[in-house]
Amino acid sequence: MIKAVFLMALCYIIGSIPFSLIFGMALGKVDIRTRGSGNIGATNVLRTSGLAVALLALAADLCKGLAAAWIGLAAGGSTLAALCAATVITGHCYSLFLNFKGGKGVATAAGIMAFLMPKIFLVILITFILTVTISRYVSLGSIIAAVVFPLLTIFFMPQPLPYIILSIYMIALVLYRHKENIQRLIAGKESKITDRF
Repeated sequence: MIKAVFLMALCYIIGSIPFSLIFGMALGKVDIRTRGSGNIGATNVLRTSGLAVALLALAADLCKGLAAAWIGLAAGGSTLAALCAATVITGHCYSLFLNFKGGKGVATAAGIMAFLMPKIFLVILITFILTVTISRYVSLGSIIAAVVFPLLTIFFMPQPLPYIILSIYMIALVLYRHKENIQRLIAGKESKITDRF
């Protein structure tokens, strides 16, 4: 029990590291909290600091999810992997280092999926790419991918119960973090990726 709590706390701290902000300031010379959408995420890094910096931020956020899933699985199996994954994405969205503000969790969630559920990750990735390519809305791609994720884990590519519960938690968190994007999409005011890049 103590080991599990320690590892979950460690994963929360890992998730809290704001790589998009760090790379934006160090390489793009921009505080992304004050530019673009103000969001701490790779999409806003792309809009404010360029493709190269955005790819670094994206890779780092993916690695947070991968690392937490690996730590949990190696130390205790699927249940601890799901718990560590849940805490790392929570840390990303509610960072200890940013007064419990943060990103929207999509890249970190992708890292978790890539490690724990690689086949589902490929389906989600294709879904995301197709949606963004057709609509030009990154947020819409993230939202649709989030909705498809638990459907796959429950009905089409059944997963262990801890991963199913994790998928439900992740969709709830990602959709909640996108609530303003959803409102803008409904109102027709959401920015397309080509609008600012």
